[in-house]
Amino acid sequence: QVQLVESGGGLVQAGGSLRLSCTASGTIFSINNMAWYRQPPGKQRELVAVITRSGVPTYASFVKGRFTITRDNAKNTMYLQMNSLKPEDTAVYYCNANLPYAGSTENYWGQGTQVTVSS
Repeated sequence: QVQLVESGGGLVQAGGSLRLSCTASGTIFSINNMAWYRQPPGKQRELVAVITRSGVPTYASFVKGRFTITRDNAKNTMYLQMNSLKPEDTAVYYCNANLPYAGSTENYWGQGTQVTVSS
């Protein structure tokens, strides 16, 4: 009974900034890796960034230093700070989280938040 809810999406002009949030709720003792994915219109879902429980990030090459992924374990929340946004960043952004389950790992997805960058 774990749910992930994204927020912070919206419409922004090229060069602007947005901060996305993903909060997990339900029966949670700990969360392993968390990640942001995105799906542009008409394209497949792609990985944006991943962060370990200890806060070590990994980024897709197209971020080019523009995005920063962070997390607050006390709040079961992950963030994506997006700066210098480009029209090609337009996509539905999804939260992903791995949680321990029965000695292994279970994967959860949020329902997504729309980010639209105008030119």
